[in-house]
Amino acid sequence: MKTKYYNDAFIGNKNILATYSKNGELLRLYYPNPDFRQFIDFFGTGIKINDSGMIYLHEDINNKYNQYYEEDTNVLNTEIENLYYKLKVKQMDYASTKKDVIIKHYVFENGGSIDLNVNFLVHSKLIYEENNSVGAQIKNNALIQYCHDYALATFSKDRIASHQLNDVQNNIQSGVIQDKDYIGMSADSAISYDIGIIKPGEKKEFVLFLVPVHKISEGDNKELLEKIDEIRKIDIKAEKQNVVRYWRKFVKDHYKLGEKYQITNKNYKGYLENLNKIYKRSILLFPLLIDETTGGIVASAETDEQKTQCGRYAYCWTRDAVFICSALDEIGMTKEVEKFYKIFCKKTQSKNGMWEQRFYTDGNLAPCWGYQIDETASVIYGVYEHYKITKEEKFIKDTFKMCDKAVRFLERYMDNILGTKDKSDIVKKEIEETYHTENREKLPLSYDLWEMNEGVHLYSLASINAAYNAMLKIYEIIEPEYKENRLKLENIHKNIVRIKKQLEVMQKYVSQNLYNEKTKTLKRNIEDDKTDISVLGSVYPFEMFGPKEKKVLNTIEKINLTLRTYTGGYLRFEQDSYRGGKNPWPISTLWMAMYYQKAGDNKKAKECIEFVVKSCNKHGLLGEQVDNGSLEPNWVIGLGWSHAMFILALGK
Repeated sequence: MKTKYYNDAFIGNKNILATYSKNGELLRLYYPNPDFRQFIDFFGTGIKINDSGMIYLHEDINNKYNQYYEEDTNVLNTEIENLYYKLKVKQMDYASTKKDVIIKHYVFENGGSIDLNVNFLVHSKLIYEENNSVGAQIKNNALIQYCHDYALATFSKDRIASHQLNDVQNNIQSGVIQDKDYIGMSADSAISYDIGIIKPGEKKEFVLFLVPVHKISEGDNKELLEKIDEIRKIDIKAEKQNVVRYWRKFVKDHYKLGEKYQITNKNYKGYLENLNKIYKRSILLFPLLIDETTGGIVASAETDEQKTQCGRYAYCWTRDAVFICSALDEIGMTKEVEKFYKIFCKKTQSKNGMWEQRFYTDGNLAPCWGYQIDETASVIYGVYEHYKITKEEKFIKDTFKMCDKAVRFLERYMDNILGTKDKSDIVKKEIEETYHTENREKLPLSYDLWEMNEGVHLYSLASINAAYNAMLKIYEIIEPEYKENRLKLENIHKNIVRIKKQLEVMQKYVSQNLYNEKTKTLKRNIEDDKTDISVLGSVYPFEMFGPKEKKVLNTIEKINLTLRTYTGGYLRFEQDSYRGGKNPWPISTLWMAMYYQKAGDNKKAKECIEFVVKSCNKHGLLGEQVDNGSLEPNWVIGLGWSHAMFILALGK
């Protein structure tokens, strides 16, 4: 599989997520979940003009590009002009909002002075495994590439002019493909269509459909063939109008940008325009990251399947998702938040009450490399935060047992940290048996927020502190439910006493172990004193400390001296080694913005927000990191957590 590190644009619907390069190449196609299955290894479209060879639309020395979205939609336009032949191509990519199909609509315009005979080619290669090979067939005037129980159909209303199912890579560059076989055993296949002669000044249109199918039930693809016939009946003009109308209404329904940002900023030309662009693109991105069935939220579309730079991103971390849920609540997507907690979180909670590091959005456990206590604490905190928005007691009742189970796990974890464990506790014994090793009887040390260091971390403890306070509020709400059940009430009261005691002991522990007496600053963990932006979690969102406490103010000063870059963005922590560690992060910078907002320093908060506004890509998408030189996204474009922090910062 070729390396495809940057997704520059996204389209999709409730079941499809597709990513594109800045030149309009389809990079990834996910169905029926936003993280699984990914179909595309390579999908290139191209043209043969007169006696030329293959001219890939996404990559040719004579091509000039311009890409943009239809305003307030997920309809992506890529304008391609071949300067040699003076052929203009407008490529419009979008997913139907009613059917699971990607529509690729092309308009060809001859801007030259000679006739152009155009042949359109599709070069498609599916992802496959050694024990699950791909086959291909031409059936019902469509290219159907299949792999055991899933398939991708590529077709048009026009007739296929030629096809090649095997050894495509050997002659695709010539632009001439030919194969006598209707069925083959290669993952790499091609089809072509005759667009015909385009005279100077003339325009011609062509539409290509892509239909992914998951879990094929018929050996002869009967269900897929019927779907192909159905999709060919689509009225393209009406379909596009419906898609545009759908997304514009979606943006209108969720656009809640505060009045304080409806002003121009004299220091930065285009500031308001870019700010609105990011805000609206966040609204349009979020639904593409959400699993329609479970409510699971993928961190981002994948960037590195081969793990050459990272441990992969196309999974759901409950921690990241809780931040995203807060942003969803901010823009009125409360039903999606409820689904995340009531379906996904219930489905993924372990028997002992914890949540593992990460999951597929369908609820299955994803590959993990560590245990992180804040993944569990964040869920309890998030449940109560959502309740504060909706005031729906039924939601608390529906999630109470899940939270009660989770808080018991947190108590057992803190028993080991604080030395308050009860040896007679059966639940604690069960948990320790789960994680028992020869050399360690305690629960495993937790990884930090950045998943790089094991130990006892301020961010983690602050998240537990917030979870405890949230649980106390949840008990208040739920108590009347058990007014006739004496045993249940007694158990709740015992839990309340225990939690309050741990809160008190935890505060002492933090002041003794996570505070540097010499510098009068907060420490990120009990092992080292490196400056880390995550200590801000103890102020926002977890409110363990107030923004103007002396130790917090000292910590902010230290952060500004060590983590602030010359461009105004902030690094994650000192001596960060991930991808060089030299890039500021939108997450870090927006965290500082929200700190300053809580501290009442709106000027500095706006400076942080302005840095992020400058650092989006042309579509308003934020990356995980920012290149300090170019101020362009550097790594994982379209990161849900970055967009969530942006929405939250503007909502403050």
